[in-house]
Amino acid sequence: MGLIENLLIGFETAASAQNLAYCFVGVFLGTFIGVLPGVGPLAAVAMLLPVSFYLPPETALVMLAGVYYGAEYGGSIAAILLNIPGTPSASVSCIDGYPMARAGRAGVALTLTAVASLFGGLFGVVVIVALAPRLAEFALLFGPWEYFAVMVLGLIAASIVSSSGALRGVMMVCLGILLGTVGLDITSGVVRYSGGTQELRDGVGLVVVAMGVFGIAEVMASARTNRPSYAGENVGLRKLLPGRADWGRFTGPAVRGSLVGSFVGTLPGTGQTVASFLGYALEKRVSRRPEDFGTGVVEGLVVPESANNAAAQTAFIPTLTLGIPGSTTMALMLGALMVHGIDPGPRMLSQHPELFWGLVVSFVFGNLFLLILNIPLIGLWVRVLRVPHHFLYPAVVLLICVGVYSIANSMFDVWLALAFGFLGYILRLWRYEPAPMLIGFVLGPMMEEYFRRAMLLSRGDATSFLERPGSATLLVAALALLLWSAVPRGTWSRLLTRGFAPKR
Repeated sequence: MGLIENLLIGFETAASAQNLAYCFVGVFLGTFIGVLPGVGPLAAVAMLLPVSFYLPPETALVMLAGVYYGAEYGGSIAAILLNIPGTPSASVSCIDGYPMARAGRAGVALTLTAVASLFGGLFGVVVIVALAPRLAEFALLFGPWEYFAVMVLGLIAASIVSSSGALRGVMMVCLGILLGTVGLDITSGVVRYSGGTQELRDGVGLVVVAMGVFGIAEVMASARTNRPSYAGENVGLRKLLPGRADWGRFTGPAVRGSLVGSFVGTLPGTGQTVASFLGYALEKRVSRRPEDFGTGVVEGLVVPESANNAAAQTAFIPTLTLGIPGSTTMALMLGALMVHGIDPGPRMLSQHPELFWGLVVSFVFGNLFLLILNIPLIGLWVRVLRVPHHFLYPAVVLLICVGVYSIANSMFDVWLALAFGFLGYILRLWRYEPAPMLIGFVLGPMMEEYFRRAMLLSRGDATSFLERPGSATLLVAALALLLWSAVPRGTWSRLLTRGFAPKR
């Protein structure tokens, strides 16, 4: 079908009363959880993932997507008012957002954040509409060899951009793949790595891992820092309106940030944090007054916010068209689709057009809800930040335990989630980023399945991966990324400098 017909199908799906209601609920809850320091979009999606199992797949994905980009916006509120980023990507917003708040312009900063997020989100939707069908058509040419290779490339890309370093990232990916193999092997019928525990016969649940490693561990890490509650000025409606000079400095940075975010979001495993930092660095480079950055300039706040939301939208492109998570949170989206019996990939656009295009159109509604909802409710978020954190964190842990228990009515899952929470906290203390582990946990079983298919079709000939141009190219690219990450920083620049240095 043509683009107009697909968008009409998407509008019919997204504009239903049920989907609009759950989109609104997702955006509201996502913003609320994102405002809480230390509880990011990953924990927010993990906490509401059990609820999505009882909804139709279109409604479930619309709600989880609203939670996702709602939490990304909410993280900026704590960053501006507290100088404590509610999400990792919001840490860039602290640089100029907090100085604006200290200068008495907290309301203006929050309004610019909301508008920049809307601009970046809508820009990302346009990119999805333009690129996703073309990428899906190309991916239809893939066989099991190419799918295996592109997953290897995605895992390596996710590991080398880890904040803890490439080697630690690869180790965490491998740990995630091992966790994904726990349970009954569908092909052979053998129970693997269960340690004789009957409850592990069906494997480790995605919600259990996500809620433990990211929900409970985040609460433990945040409680350990003993962060203060907000004690700044009250933000009234009169203080929310930016001036004409502020709007004059808005458009250019918003466009540049959206372009950077849209590009970075389509790369598997990168995420919004990379987009925000890259957009900020680029804007500082092109600015006529780079020395003003960090003092509360509008450009330094608009660029990361637009890049952040654009990347949050375009991360769905590789997730839905290739089955490769564009970010760690997208791995949870993949898990939600699989629970509903939907295999993400290039055939999703033809087999489930109402789901794909309904989700795309819901991004427009969700971002509009963010703008309409959050500007009047900025005062509410300020009051939430005034609540002492030793009251908030136990409530978050209670919600996590209830959510885990509700999936299978199993106390074993609750204890397992607490164990994963402790593991995630220990990993943070040792500077191991757990995000690549979750991506490996989701992609590991899929990689194993595609590898087996390829080996069966090639009669056990492993060289078939190198004989096919597509898989060979992807595997060579993965190897090149791995070797590039193994070289110490500054080596390439020193070699280039030495090569072009004048001879004495």
